[in-house]
Formats: sequence, structure tokens, C-alpha cells
Amino acid sequence: MSFDAIIALSIFLIIYAFIISEKIHRTIIALVGGLLMIYFGILDQESALHHIDFNTLGLLIGMMIIVNITSLTGLFGYIAIWSAKKVKGHPIRILIVFSLVTAISSAFLDNVTTVLLVVPVTLNITSLLKVNPIPFLISEILAANIGGTATMIGDPPNIMIGSAVEELTFLSFIENLALISLIILIVTVFLFSIIYRKRLTTTQELKNRLLEKDEKSEIKDKKLLIKCLFIIAVTIGGFFLHQFIEIQTATIALAGAFLLLLITGDKYLDRALEKVEWTTIFFFIGLFVIVGGLVETGLISALARKALFLTGGELKTTTLLILWMSALLSAFVDNIPFVATMIPMIKEMGEMGINDLEPLWWSLALGACLGGNGTLIGSSANLVVAGLAAKEGHPIAFGKYLIVGFPFMILSILISTIYIYLRYLM
Repeated sequence: MSFDAIIALSIFLIIYAFIISEKIHRTIIALVGGLLMIYFGILDQESALHHIDFNTLGLLIGMMIIVNITSLTGLFGYIAIWSAKKVKGHPIRILIVFSLVTAISSAFLDNVTTVLLVVPVTLNITSLLKVNPIPFLISEILAANIGGTATMIGDPPNIMIGSAVEELTFLSFIENLALISLIILIVTVFLFSIIYRKRLTTTQELKNRLLEKDEKSEIKDKKLLIKCLFIIAVTIGGFFLHQFIEIQTATIALAGAFLLLLITGDKYLDRALEKVEWTTIFFFIGLFVIVGGLVETGLISALARKALFLTGGELKTTTLLILWMSALLSAFVDNIPFVATMIPMIKEMGEMGINDLEPLWWSLALGACLGGNGTLIGSSANLVVAGLAAKEGHPIAFGKYLIVGFPFMILSILISTIYIYLRYLM
């Protein structure tokens, strides 16, 4: 191992340890790691910029702007109250409906943004019904990560994979991951409702109080809502067509965002940009540079060779290794840095003799996205829900979540293993 490789690996391991420990904000430590790669000459500034995936960043920023403006309309409050009334205020039915709404929204808006919008409404309704909000919040975490698995834009790991591999289009993600995500969602919500059906009860008086609420009052600006729904439809339509019109997904998302700002006026500009999760964007930037250092020094190639040696280069073994390794590691470390490391490794495997990489990419997507359900720190969406709940006096303990989340995660990976084997490895 060269001296540069030792330095790059040391920086990577130290930064990763700090990210896991959460002693310093992960964005700050990731940017420090990227700067250290440049300072020690592992990368020069031009190489560092080359390793930053601007398609991932553009897609995230564009969708954040669109959703931030849409949130001002009150649409999500309307959907929550309307759906709660449709199931007559019954707590367990509300849990099921909110889980489904969270999963569907996560598939097309991204799971972090979705939970930011769904959790406050959930806390309001559970408070009105005087039921424990924790089961609702845990089910929404599970649903957000499962729903986010279904599309290219639903979860940051999928955004990264789709941006890094040109042949994996928006439609490819839906064709390969939507069905298995739906199966896992149905199984998860069904089992969850059975587990909690006797614990979540309320009085008829409290149900009536919920039924008296007027969901239409949640809509703050109908004209803005119409404009937002139009832009969302056009943007998602663009994602479906991007492989045919040969326009990158980031360009489509940013075009949708800027078009929405254009037709709504500059009064929403400051608000939309302020609400963009810039800490997440800069976390990605630092991460891309750190992993770029590992690529440039040959460490990723060495790791790929080691993995192929362990599996004998056999497609079935390698695919299932990636699926389970991704799931178990993503449960205990943030899945974003893990996927950033795995993408160049899988590309190296392609250059070393594995001709069909498609099963490996879908295994990585399923493992990383679903593995995030294993613990409270496995996914950004989990941490967002935990933070919002704690602010409202309902902290979610790491151990209590682990008891519920980890078995559901293992079940989802078992289902994924059967799916991957039957569809790609038979």
C-alpha cells in the first residue's frame, strides 16, 4: 500500500468514526475530510471537483425547492385530516393510512422531505385522539424508507446510484424495485397493524372531535396549490421521459423548481432557498471528495478484488453478499457514505470480469434503503423523525426502536433475497 493510500484510508476511517459517533455535525466533519484529501495532495482541486456528482446535488436541490413551496399550501395537512376522517378516526386505521400516504409520497418527493411534512400532522392528530404517537412515527419511518426504495428519487442512495450509472433510468428503478417495495410495504403494514391493534384505542368522543375538523380549512392558498400540483406533475412526467429526451434528472428537477418560482413570483424565493437542506447538500460534497481520494489511490480497486476473491467472482454469491452486507452495515452507519463507497467498488467489479452488474446495483439499492430501517441512525429520515418527536416531548429511544425496526428490516431483506434470486439469479 502506497503512502498516499495509507493517508487516504486514515482520513476516511477517522471521518467515518466521527460521522458514526455524531460528536461533530456530519456535514462539518465530511467537509473537513474532503479538505484534508486536498491538503495532503491525495487529490488536487480540479480532481476533487471532478469526483463531485452534481447530478445528485441538482436533483436534491430541485425537489427540495418544489416541495418547500408546496408545503406552504397546506396540502399535506388536508390529506392527513381527510384520510383520518375517511377511516372514522379509528387509530389503527389511521396508522395504516398514514403509513401508505408516507410510502407513496416518499417514492416521488423523497423520504426526508415527506417525514418533515407528515410527522407534525401525525403528532397533532394523535394528540387530539390521546393515543401514543410512537407506533405511528415508527410505522412512518419504516414506510418512508420502503417507499423511498421504489424509485430513483425516493431515497438518497437511489439518487446516487441512478446518477452514477447512466443505464439505470428513472423507469428502470420503477420496473425493478417498485413491485418488491410494494410487497414489503404490504407485509410490514399488515404485521404492524396486528401488533398494535389492541394498544391503540380511543374514545368515541375524541373520534367525533376529529371528525368535526374541516380539512378544507388546511388549504392556505388554492391558486398556489394548483400551480404546485401542475409543476409536480410535469416534473415527475419529465423523470419518466428523461431516457427518451436525453435530459438528466437534475436538469428536469431544477427546471421544475425554477419554473415554479417563475410562475409563483419572487415572494417565495427566499423561503424556498432557506428551506433547502444545505447541510445535506454540503455533506454530500464532502463525502464525494473523500471517496474520490479512495478511488484515486486504488483502495477501491483493492477492496473490489478482495470481495471477488471471497466470492470467487461468482455472480450469485457476490450479489447476495452485497445485499446483506449493505443492509447490515446501513442499519448501523448512515447509508449515504456507505453507498458512496460501494458505487465505485461495483464499477471496479465490472472491469474485473463480472459482465452483468444489474443484480449488484439492485441489491445495493435494496440493501442500503431497507437496511436504514434497522436502527434509529440507519437513515436520514429516521433521524429527522426522532428529532421532530423529541421536540414535541415524545423521544424515541434507540433500544425501543431497535426492538421493532431491526426484525422488520431483516424480514424485508429476506423477502428481497427471494426476489433477487428468482428474478436475476435463477
